[in-house]
Amino acid sequence: MYSQSAFKKYNRIKKKLPLPLRNQINLIEDEIALNPYSSERKKEDLKEIFVKKFPLLGEEYLLAYKVNEREREAIFLAIGGHENFYRDLKKYFKSG
Repeated sequence: MYSQSAFKKYNRIKKKLPLPLRNQINLIEDEIALNPYSSERKKEDLKEIFVKKFPLLGEEYLLAYKVNEREREAIFLAIGGHENFYRDLKKYFKSG
């Protein structure tokens, strides 16, 4: 099992979400920690990023994360709906 960490921005966004969604995200995070390579790996600008998609309350949510194999760690980066998710993720990494 991989350890879990998260960017501050991810934690801020997660904290503002409704409790049922936060609980679902906690389960997804645990699932990712067990097998971080089971999600879709992105290409090109985001080739280090994996994205787990999951439905909740009639909407599809995306959770982006990186894997630090040396530290055996899943690092959660972003969470949100599909609209503008990848554009915002690219912008976030270019600014940082």
